Parts: sequence; C-alpha cells; structure tokens
Amino acid sequence: MRKFTAFILLLMVSAISLRAEIPTGHIKGTIKTNDGQLAPFVSVQIKDKNRGVITDEKGVFNFRRIAPGQYTLLVSLLGYETAEQQVTVTANETTTVNIEIKISNTQLQEVIIKGNQNKFGRKESDQVARLPIKNIENPQVYNVIGKELMKEQVITTFDDAVKNAPGVSRLWSSTGRPGDGAGYFSIRGFAVQPTMINGIAGLTNGSIDPANVERIETIKGPSSTLFGSSLISFGGLINIVTKRPYENFGGEISYTGGGFGLSRITADINTPLNDDKTALLRFNGAYHSENSFQDAGFRKSFFLAPSLSYKVSDKLSFLVNAEIYNGEGTNPLMVFLNRSRPLKATTPKELNMDFNRSYTANDITNKTPTVNIYGQANYKLSDKWTSQTNLSRSVRKSEGYYSYVMFLDQGLPAGQPVVQNDTLISRFVYNQNSISTTTGVQQNFIGDFKIGKMRNRVVFGLDYLSQQTTNNNSPYLTFDYVNVTNAKDPRYGQLNRPAVDAKLAAIVGGKQMNSTTNDTYSAYVSDVLNITEKFIAMASVRVDYFDNKGANDHLTGVKGAGKYDQLAVSPKFGLVYQIVKDKIGIFANYMNGFKNLAPVVQPPQLNLDGVLKPQQANQFEGGIKLDALDHRLNFTASYYDLLVTNMTRGAVMRVENVDYNYTIQDGSQRSKGVELDLAANPVNGLNIVAGYSYNDSKMEKSAVFVLGRRPVTAGPEHLANLWISYTITGGKAQGLGAGVGGNYASDNKITNDSRTGVFTLPSYAILNASVFYNAKAFRLALKLDNATNKEYFGGWTTVEKQMPRRLAASATFKF
Repeated sequence: MRKFTAFILLLMVSAISLRAEIPTGHIKGTIKTNDGQLAPFVSVQIKDKNRGVITDEKGVFNFRRIAPGQYTLLVSLLGYETAEQQVTVTANETTTVNIEIKISNTQLQEVIIKGNQNKFGRKESDQVARLPIKNIENPQVYNVIGKELMKEQVITTFDDAVKNAPGVSRLWSSTGRPGDGAGYFSIRGFAVQPTMINGIAGLTNGSIDPANVERIETIKGPSSTLFGSSLISFGGLINIVTKRPYENFGGEISYTGGGFGLSRITADINTPLNDDKTALLRFNGAYHSENSFQDAGFRKSFFLAPSLSYKVSDKLSFLVNAEIYNGEGTNPLMVFLNRSRPLKATTPKELNMDFNRSYTANDITNKTPTVNIYGQANYKLSDKWTSQTNLSRSVRKSEGYYSYVMFLDQGLPAGQPVVQNDTLISRFVYNQNSISTTTGVQQNFIGDFKIGKMRNRVVFGLDYLSQQTTNNNSPYLTFDYVNVTNAKDPRYGQLNRPAVDAKLAAIVGGKQMNSTTNDTYSAYVSDVLNITEKFIAMASVRVDYFDNKGANDHLTGVKGAGKYDQLAVSPKFGLVYQIVKDKIGIFANYMNGFKNLAPVVQPPQLNLDGVLKPQQANQFEGGIKLDALDHRLNFTASYYDLLVTNMTRGAVMRVENVDYNYTIQDGSQRSKGVELDLAANPVNGLNIVAGYSYNDSKMEKSAVFVLGRRPVTAGPEHLANLWISYTITGGKAQGLGAGVGGNYASDNKITNDSRTGVFTLPSYAILNASVFYNAKAFRLALKLDNATNKEYFGGWTTVEKQMPRRLAASATFKF
C-alpha cells in the first residue's frame, strides 16, 4: 500500500510541475457536400501549419489547443473543389464552422459522395503508440477491425470479428477456466489473449460480447515497451476500443436470429444529459442465446455497458465506461490428444470420431461473471502538454463445472493390460470457484512541441498493475471413459450434474484453496521526432519492476511460496520515410519484449542457481504503408524476423553415476514472415478488405524432442482473409448491398514432437456471404456462414470442430 501511495503522490507532483498554461481555443466544424450529404473521411488542414485532421463518419472535425489568431482552413476531397474558410480562434472558446464542398467542374457529375468512402480503412489510433499519430507515421504494424465491417458481416461473436485481422488465427475457444478462460489466438507464432481495453488492462474468464466494441486493434510484434509484459505476447496484443458517447440523441435496437438456436438482441442508446452537451450518456447492451451444433451444449449471456463523458471545461474532461457481463454455458468440445506416447491417429479423420457429439450435458455448466470499469481524465496543461490519467478495475469469476475430454489409455478393467490406442476417451470434470481482480493505474503526459525546426510528439508514462487471484476449487475428477468409435456405448449418456456431485463428494483431499498477488511498476517514454516533414524517427524505452508476492496456500498455511522479483528494460526504435507526404511511406523497426520467469528448484547435488532471467524477444521489421487516392487505398506490407531467447528446457546431468533432471535456460525460438493488409474503396460503393500472412516459426535451440520443429502455438503457416462488398449509392435502390468473402488456413500441426509424432489439422477455405438493405430508419440483413458446409477444425494440442453452415437474419431499427 505504501508503494501505491508513493506512486499516486508522484503522479500528483508531476502534474503540478507541468501546469504552466497558455490560453488556447478550439475549432469544431461539419463538412457537407453541395447536395446536402455529410462528408466523412475528408481532409481538413490549417493552411501554412503542420496540422490536419480527417472528418468522422458524421462529417465532423475538431482542432484542439489552437493559439488565438486568424487561420485559413483547407478542405479537400477527390472529385470536389478545394474549399477555403477563414476562422478566428479566441482564447478559451470553441469556434464552430460549417463548410460546403462543391463538385469539381473537371469531374463527371456522377461523382457524388454518399458517406461510404473507404469506410473500412480508418486506421488512425491514439492508443497503438499512446500518441495521436497517423498510421503512416507509425513504424509499427497494426490492423483495425471497425464496427462498420462487423455490422456488414452480421457479426455476433468476438471470435468471428477477429477473423478479419491478417495473421491472426484462433487456437481455441473460451473455456471459462480460472485465470485463462478467455479465447486464445496466435499472432506471429505466439499465443495471445484479448487483455487490453482502451490500452489498459481489461480481462475476462469468458467470452467477449462485441456489442460495445468500436474497433479491435491487433498490434503486431513484441510491444512490452509501451504495454508492459504481464498481459501481452511476444507476437503482439489485441486491444479493444469501446464505444463512446457523442453529442446527439440517437441509437438503434437490433435483433438477430439464426440456426442452432441463435437469438440475439442488442441496444445502443445515446443522449446528452444537459443543454450545452457537456454531459453525455451512452448505453450498449446485449442478450445472447445460442445452442451448440452438437447434440448438447449452449451459451447464454447478458451484457450491459454504460458510458458517461463529462466536459468540465475546455481544459478538463472525464470519461467513465463500465462493462458488466454474465454468461453461462457448457464447455465446447475440445479433444485433448495423448501427450505421453506415439499417436495412432494423425488427423481428425483417422480418429473415427463423431464430432457432432458433445461428450457433455446441458447441466454441466460454468458461469463467468465479469465487471470491467475504465476511467479516463484529460487535463490540458498548456498548448503543448496534456495530462491523461487512465484507471481500470477488472473483477472476473469462474463458477460452476469445467469439463474436458482426453485420450489417456485408461478405463480398462483391473488386471487387463493397457492398450495404446486413440479409441477410449477420459471425461474430466471439476467444480471451480475462482475470483481474479486486476487494477491498473496509468498516468501519461503527452506533448507536442518543437526543438528548433524538429517536431517532437512525446509521451512519458507511469504504470501500475496489480493482479490478485483467489481459488477455492474442487479436485479434478475422472468421471468415466467412453469409446469414441462406438455410438452405442452406454456410458455416453451417464454424465450429469447429480452424478458429478456425488463423485466429487466422495473424493478425499485434492481441493485447491490458494491466492496469488503480482504487482508491476513501470515507467516509459516515447518520442516521435520529425527530423524533416517526411523523415520520422521513433525512440522508446521502458523500465519494468515485477514483484510476485508468492502463492498463499490456505489449506497448508504456507505463505508466499514462490515469491520473487525481477527488473527488465525494454527499448524500441523505428524509422519512417514518406516518399509522398501522408500517402506513401517506408518503415523499419526494432522492437523488444520480455517475460518474467519464476525461479526453479534445481537438484542440490548439482549446485546450480535456480534464478532465471526474463525471456527476451527482439524483432526487426521493414515494409511499406500506403494511404493513397484520397484515403481510398490503405495498404501495409511488411517482413519481420523475431527471435525469442532465454527459453527454458529440461536437461539431464550425471553425477557419480546418478542422472539428475534440471532446468537450463539456453533455448530460442525464431519466427519470421510476411504480412499484407488491404482496405480499398476503388469506386463509390465498392469496398475490399483483404489480408495474407506467411509465418515460419521454428525451435532453434530446445529439447531434442522439438528441435527444429514448428511450435504448436504458431497455428497455420499461411492465412488469408477476404471481404468484398458493394452498396448501391444512388437511385431508388440506394442502400441495397451484398458482400462475399471468407478465410483460408493451411495445414496446422497441433502436436509436433518426436515422442508423440505429428497430428495435423487439414487446410480449409470457408466462404461467407451477406445481403443487406440500409435505410435511414432501419437496416435489414441476411448472413450465410460457411456456405459450402465445410467440415474444418481448429486447435492447440486439441481438436475442435468449427461451426457448420448457418443462416442468420438481422433487423435493426435506428432513431
């Protein structure tokens, strides 16, 4: 507590020291075309100043912290005459302007903007670099999935939305387990979970409802310098940006129904709370019910997300966002493969298993109630410096029964020899009762100033993260064994809650009652330096102190077992050269990541130190970014080479004719590859989103069993995603559209070890399509997922059949 108090005092002192204030004003406006249409994604610049913004989807733009004086605004859009307007900025006031742009006489009269220009290509983010810089100015690669694309694809789950991110594949579905129950994804060869909301810790043990998602950012490469190491992966991270209140009354209510019992209701309601619109409130909510495509299984959830913003003055504003999620369901069927002997089956087909059976029951359920609270305070210290304080609190639980199945060569009558095959499956169940609390405090000081002629955009941050978990779980129960090749095995239907409770009550010992606490204290600084208007350098560094308080065992009374602390430093460098200013840029980066490792117990006979160094990841990357044709073409291509060192492995040392197992820290994994990301709007109404990735991951130094092999966290080598849609932009059929696309994945080695052999999930190509009609007051849509009814699988040492063909319909009322 004293460390936390000192941390807060340091923030207050830092804020006071930077409060030298220079009065400034703001410019706010709306751009419309001369036919009365709002003009989104239009470039607005201040003449003779290095300041520019892009209008949002409502045609609104904002310039903040402008020194008092006379200015000229330049408004440009392909096919329209450039407009100029004089504005006067007064200290501590907001100047409001409305600008109309006219069709250029040199353009065909059919060129009319209807508010759909590259609606899937907006990539600007304040959180990827923790600075408000453009994508083309950022030497790091990231992908953005916006709410517009999710609406067009009739997305009802977070997992389906992430399929639009190049180089990201799902390893397994959410399990609801304590501590790691959210879904797992693979990025650049490493497993990662969605752990960030608005750039700060936001965790769950279950699924994520997309109702409050404004956009999903998949940030590529080791990013410990700005995001720490406790919650992210060497391959990158997934950041969820939530919806925020806006200044007008409006909203929508939607219902989606479809196959396998899909029934989903969502609501999005926004309203100002006062006449001057300084207090704004927005509610997003959803009720979701869905059955499994298998013979048993379901998922139900209720989600509510209120968001409140309050502008105290032109200098000070607050935002508070809460997410309350309560879900209950059965575990999806994940077949765990045997890990201790050679596999007999090497593909799903060879298992001769009916994957339409669930191996569970509808009363073997778990609940994952979650509350995430996020708060932000922005204070303008001067015309060059802003203080941003972010707070987060996450409370997540796992309650009820977790069940899974695994081939373990068990279940034969006593005295009968063990037969090694992939026929008899063990069913496991245990009763979980776990609660985890995560607290994040983040203070950023963000500056935009010049030293000589060079512009600096700087963030200096302090970060505190606390993670606490308390478990009160039953022991694991081997419930029974079932023959997967015998559809008439009478044991299959014997799994139910009363039978599980009876067997758990008979077990003596094995109960888990423990708690853990981890604290992380960090400081970081990052500077984006304009050496020239076209040549930009980024330099960043982070110092991270990790304090593991150890695990307290409440059954034995042992306190602080495994306590340790570590210090790590993480640098980051990047260069961008814009061949054509704000349109074509080449970039290169060096990025670092790290992971703290607990000490290990070594055999005393070997006299070895059990203290381990943090794992280190170092990435070199280069590529090109385009934001061309007046934002109609957004494209990124990159090549990366990522090496992780200080990985641990087991080894054997012989001393006086006795073999001792010990841990050695000399392992490494290399991951390299290519990624392509495209969002294009070649003509009005036509939108294309496409991505491709190739990843070559290999264990370079490791135990001999996996040496030179592809790690199972890497997923498929080749991934591709595509979505092409066209919307009619004029005439009586305006708003009618259709989309088609899908995903491709190459073979996936989910077990790859010389002791067990290789188990391969076959490649697949999935086709999806939608038809929609978007009017001012309503929206109607039909969506067909997996149109060819392809049987395909995902997994990570597990085999999980994916959704067959499903038709869904959606109706939305807008107001």
